[in-house]
Amino acid sequence: MNSINILEKFSLFEKLWTPHIIGELNGQYVKLCKLKNDFVWHSHQDEDEMFVVVSGTLMMDFKDGKTISTRPGEILIIPKGEEHRPWTKGEEVMVMLIEPKTTQHTGEIKVPQTVEKLEWI
Repeated sequence: MNSINILEKFSLFEKLWTPHIIGELNGQYVKLCKLKNDFVWHSHQDEDEMFVVVSGTLMMDFKDGKTISTRPGEILIIPKGEEHRPWTKGEEVMVMLIEPKTTQHTGEIKVPQTVEKLEWI
């Protein structure tokens, strides 16, 4: 059991939209990801997803036309089955994700950005 320095872990990777696992608890992974610009519409049919914004501002669009802005120190929980599209206003945003180990990166859809195998850092 050791403490984890989140900012140090963020310094270990550059690739955008590619989650990296830093821990696990109670069937959940704790992941770090850097985001910039637009991602794809997707949903997770069986899992809720939690975004903790570490730096920057995360924008999240929903199919009902709503957009939520989440800033550093804030969290956003996406309920299972809710179609969503994360994006940023051109800045790099750093987020921590907490979600079940079974959560697929882009849900049921497969696109070029889909990460099939997550790496531990």
